[in-house]
Amino acid sequence: MPRQQLLSEWQGKDAMALDLRQFASIVRVTDGAWGTELQARGLPAGACPETWNIENPGAVEAVARGYVEAGSDVILTNTFGGNRFVLERHGAGGRVAELCEAGARISRKAAGDLVKVFASVGPSGLIVMTGDVPQEHISQAFAEAAAALAHGGAHAIVLESFNELEELVIALKAVKKATNLPVVASMTFSAGPDKTRTMMGNAPGDLARAAGECGADAVGANCGVGPESYVRVAELLQAATDLPVWIKPNAGLPVVKDGRTVFAMGPEEFASFVPKLIDAGADFIGGCCGTTPEHVRAVLAAAGQQRR
Repeated sequence: MPRQQLLSEWQGKDAMALDLRQFASIVRVTDGAWGTELQARGLPAGACPETWNIENPGAVEAVARGYVEAGSDVILTNTFGGNRFVLERHGAGGRVAELCEAGARISRKAAGDLVKVFASVGPSGLIVMTGDVPQEHISQAFAEAAAALAHGGAHAIVLESFNELEELVIALKAVKKATNLPVVASMTFSAGPDKTRTMMGNAPGDLARAAGECGADAVGANCGVGPESYVRVAELLQAATDLPVWIKPNAGLPVVKDGRTVFAMGPEEFASFVPKLIDAGADFIGGCCGTTPEHVRAVLAAAGQQRR
């Protein structure tokens, strides 16, 4: 079935009706990095990206639209740090609902009728196991953000870049309680001899089991490393669950060049791993730090004949 026909089947469907298993009946191409793309449009290093949803929505929409035009089936939102704990560092802890809802609406506007918007929710920045903040407060922070993202029109929510499984479980339960949206549970695997562990020592199988028990609709890996080691991570996830597998690696490892942090892996090299990722069981494939619309175009071309 032609790609446009497959995508148009979802046109006009209510966000709450989105079934990730059905949606991933072909390999779906997601978007690339947001932070580096916003910085390219003038966001200062260390500034709060989420406040741009109000202060500079045109730049945020330009990032989203760039991925839509590149051929993404799914785009995210500029809301990765949109929880009260992260926003408080920028004096915006009381603006969670405003900033998250605006971020979702911007991506929905750019997405049009065919592309789906999966709202980005990152970690709280806390370490749960220390007990410095009651788990109830952490749960409330994730629920608050999720409710606003749902109100803004997101079709699904992606819990991404988590390193501590305990925090991911708290977030997943909170989002499921606060919304009826499907949820992708994604962690960063960049530690261990073969780069298949999180910084806290969690393995892909640990994620798959915990996420499945808590009602996740897909599981995955993002950020941390380049696509090569995520082939093995995808295999381990696929072996541990029947849920769709979400994979968004970085454009290789970062290097410092002329005083700037850059990601050296170009679109073609990045996309050369796509067939292996598909064979390993990846259902959603995109990029994280350092990837661009050109990387997405290359991923789409590489996925071509293998789009199930």
